[in-house]
Amino acid sequence: MTGLPILSLMMLAPLLGAVACLKAGREQARTIALAATLVDFVLGLMLWANFDVGGAQWQFTERYAVFSGFSWALGIDGIALLLIVLTVFLMPICIGASWNAIEKRAGEYYAAFLVMETLMIGVFTAQDLFLFYIMFEAGLIPMYLIIGIWGGADRIYASYKFFLYTLLGSVLMLIAMFWMVNQAGTTDIPTLMAYNFPVKAQTWLFLAFFASFAVKMPMWPVHTWLPDAHVQAPTAGSVILAGVLLKMGGYGFIRFSLPMFPEASAQFAPLVWGLSMAAVVITSLIALVQHDIKKLIAYSSVAHMAIVTIGLFAFNQQGLEGSMIVMLSHGLVAGALFLAVGVIYDRLHTREIDRYGGLAINMPYFALFFLLFTMASIGLPGTSGFVGEFLSLLGVYKASSWVALVCTTGIILGAAYMLYLYRRVVFGVQKNADAAAMPDLDKREWAMMVPLAAVVLWMGVYPESFLAPMRKDIAALDARLAQAAPKGDAQLKVGAAKPVSAEHDAAHGEAH
Repeated sequence: MTGLPILSLMMLAPLLGAVACLKAGREQARTIALAATLVDFVLGLMLWANFDVGGAQWQFTERYAVFSGFSWALGIDGIALLLIVLTVFLMPICIGASWNAIEKRAGEYYAAFLVMETLMIGVFTAQDLFLFYIMFEAGLIPMYLIIGIWGGADRIYASYKFFLYTLLGSVLMLIAMFWMVNQAGTTDIPTLMAYNFPVKAQTWLFLAFFASFAVKMPMWPVHTWLPDAHVQAPTAGSVILAGVLLKMGGYGFIRFSLPMFPEASAQFAPLVWGLSMAAVVITSLIALVQHDIKKLIAYSSVAHMAIVTIGLFAFNQQGLEGSMIVMLSHGLVAGALFLAVGVIYDRLHTREIDRYGGLAINMPYFALFFLLFTMASIGLPGTSGFVGEFLSLLGVYKASSWVALVCTTGIILGAAYMLYLYRRVVFGVQKNADAAAMPDLDKREWAMMVPLAAVVLWMGVYPESFLAPMRKDIAALDARLAQAAPKGDAQLKVGAAKPVSAEHDAAHGEAH
């Protein structure tokens, strides 16, 4: 693959498909969209197969000067690789989920999804600061259109709320980026990751980036846009929103906040942990009383992403690796759960939990897949959910046993609301004749469920295949954070962080 600009090709393929979809009818547009996403999936597998685990940190790099201070600079490390593979894996499933559901303006719908795929890949591959910002913000537009045009009854309200929340948080980040470029004299992200910004400036820079990434995660209490967006979005919109778009916040913390502002990250760790602990408990309790299946899963997403932020700010390798695995697992499992909701919604056109019951009788295969994804969401050993949560909690426990205790109660609550949901939907007496008459999975739905189930089990049984590509990059990030991180439960005390020492900088070939 030497000399092949595979990252640019992965962004170009769906973009060309989007143009073609705009000029095609419904049947042709969905075929073109599926073909374009499958091409990207094959390129993603090639990327993974050719990634050198023991090689350079940044691979498949491309750099073309556009104008002074801005370059088309692409490249990936193991962390970006896994998120790209997650993206290209979920996109064909999203097209399949929309196959019969979208009838009006289908060409524009599929074009919006393909443009979004280009921008999501751009976020994970960008190595220029402003290229990242453009991709990060432009990704809002197609999702805004997908919710606002093809969503439910309150789609306009949900789409505006989604757009305004995520856009306003990013304005501060742009201002911080201008200051950083003026200070460091470069827009190159790998260079900025190793640059030692003044400790006092790091505080403000961290807060500016935090305003954007916290909304994108989303962290409590700026999470309120997410349940509305999920409920109103079409099935495929919910799958890709939970599967990939939420991961951009976690990726932002890993790529920017932690390596670029290590002292400030340690300083604000108590704030992040406090908000995350509140999210784990509060949103889990809210999920317990929901009557809408989608809204319940949406609140569960906030609780799961809180485990990600807690692990990231544990400042140790287990916490960082666990957070990455939780992100990958949540992308698969939450996407699969929303897909399962879409299956029964297409038949009965309601998401009210009380309208179902006893589906194990007439939809046994659906019940089996739904059970697997429910267990993975809870964190059953042998599924992807267990691996990530175990590593995250192990890392958190090393930093603070009290925070680990609160997180564990969240996992117990997670088991409560997911099992309660499953019992009411799948078991019990069939109360409604229309629900009892629903047919089981068709061939298209089998084709979507089987790959998701296979990867959930694969990650749970053999997580090393997902840990190996990113281990070197996580270790480098851990080394960068090592001297800034306070030890043990002292991390809960604001201001306990100490600056990165000159000896640590010298060991990494850096100078203040």
